[in-house]
Amino acid sequence: MANPSRPVFLVSDSTGITVETLGQSLLHQFPELAFEVHVLRYVNDAQKARAARDRIRAAGEESGLRPIVFSTLIEAEPRAILAESGALCLDPFATFLPALQQELHARPHPAAGRTHGVIDDDDYTARIEAVNFALQNDDGVSTRHYPEADVVLVGVSRTGKTPTCLYLALHYGLRAANHPLAEEDLDGERLPAELRPFRDKLFGLTIAPERLHRIRSQRRPGSDYASLARCRHEVGQAEAILRAAGVPLLDTTSMSVEEIATTIIPNVEERGHVK
Repeated sequence: MANPSRPVFLVSDSTGITVETLGQSLLHQFPELAFEVHVLRYVNDAQKARAARDRIRAAGEESGLRPIVFSTLIEAEPRAILAESGALCLDPFATFLPALQQELHARPHPAAGRTHGVIDDDDYTARIEAVNFALQNDDGVSTRHYPEADVVLVGVSRTGKTPTCLYLALHYGLRAANHPLAEEDLDGERLPAELRPFRDKLFGLTIAPERLHRIRSQRRPGSDYASLARCRHEVGQAEAILRAAGVPLLDTTSMSVEEIATTIIPNVEERGHVK
C-alpha cells in the first residue's frame, strides 16, 4: 500500500503568487515524498482564516499526517487563527522581516498584496505591450513585426515556443515571437527564406522525439502528426537545419517554461537585442 500524501496548504491574503512559488520550490527539494498541495487565496479576515484552519485540521485528521502550511498572511489575527490548526506553520515574512528591520533600521509597513503591486508604471506597460506582441506574433502568422522582436523562437510544433514567449513577455518584458518549422520547411536543408534576415534573433527549441510523441498524442491521438516516426523525422531535420545556420539550440525535454526562459535571456542580452 502506497504511503499517504502529506497535506500541504499554501495560504495567502492576496493572489498566492509569492507563497505558491516559495512553497513549491521548497517541496521540490523532497522528490521522494508525496504531497497533496492546496492553495488558499484571499484569506484576509478572521472568518476566512477560521475556515482555512478547519480545512487544514480536517486534512490532517483524514491523512493521519501533520499538515504543512506555508503562509504569507500580513494581519496578526488571521495568522494566530491559522496557528490553531495544529499544522507546521512556516511564515517567510515572520522569518525575514525582523532581520531586515534590524539591518535597515526602519519599520516595515506591511500591506496585503503589496508583493505584486504595480511599482513602475513604465515597466508594467512594457510587459503588457510585450504580451500583446507575443500574442500577435504567435505560430509564425507573419514575420512583419520580427524587426521589432528581441527574440524569435524556432522549432517544430509542440516544443514549448508559445508558453515560453508569453513567460518572457510577462516576466521580463521581452518582445518574443515564435515561428514553427512546417513540413515544407523541413524538406529543405536551409533555414526558411523568411527567417534568414533575422538569423541573429533566432533561438531554436528542440525536444526528444519520444517526449514529443507523447505530447502530440494527447492532442491528436493516433494521427500521423503524433506518430513516433514523424516526430523523429521532424526533430532530426529541424536540428540539422538550425545547427547548419548557426542558431543556438536548446533541448527542452526535461525543462520547465521558467527554465527555458531563463536560459534564453543571457543569449538575448549577449546579442544586444534587449531594449
